[in-house]
Amino acid sequence: MSACPTCNCRKPLGFGIKMAFQPIVDISSKTVFAYEALVRGENGEGAGRILGQVTEDNKYTFDQSCRVKAIETASRIKLPGNLSINFMPNAIYEPETCLAKTLETATRTNFDRNNIIFEVTEQEQVVSQQFLVEVFEAYRKEGFKTAIDDFGAGYAGLNLLSDFQPDILKIDMKLIRDICQNKVKQTLVRSIQQIGEELGIQLIAEGIETDDEYKYLRDNGITLMQGYYFQKPMLEAIQDVNFP
Repeated sequence: MSACPTCNCRKPLGFGIKMAFQPIVDISSKTVFAYEALVRGENGEGAGRILGQVTEDNKYTFDQSCRVKAIETASRIKLPGNLSINFMPNAIYEPETCLAKTLETATRTNFDRNNIIFEVTEQEQVVSQQFLVEVFEAYRKEGFKTAIDDFGAGYAGLNLLSDFQPDILKIDMKLIRDICQNKVKQTLVRSIQQIGEELGIQLIAEGIETDDEYKYLRDNGITLMQGYYFQKPMLEAIQDVNFP
């Protein structure tokens, strides 16, 4: 697989990035299922400040740099289990060739590609849904897991799901916030659970912040969770999770 000859991913990014890692936990086994890599500045600046520097001219370099930095850092800190990486489908010209740098980095750092999850937010504005499906299929072919983030937040989720069934759906935190007190949110999450069960897709509830949210989801069959309730993202580091 050769490097993509048409993209701008070889241009210098122009600013430095680091990665923070937040655990996704399996409460049924009290283990960490995965760590999500979240972009930060060189001095720990938040994602918003970094993403504000991404332009049409550097988005290709930024997307590739984030993948490389996530894998290199995960390997260096000996991150166990799965590594979840956000990607920008609009920063991809051709799915297979644009994976070359990712594959090279995984091989060079001895990081198992089967432990890498690529996730895209449902709200991501893509030029073509069919192109996004082709990207997902190319990633799966290479052994990567796939995920749709913020599921339930936008309007495209069900249409995308009809064309491609990812390995994981991450339920949007807006549906999780105060779910124990909101019958509508409870009904919507149950519907997503049914979709997951019938299509064989794992579900992750994200944005867990309170004990009540945790207990409601636990008692209603959600076992994979992510949020400040368990642990905040840590810059270039991981530590043991204190399970409730």
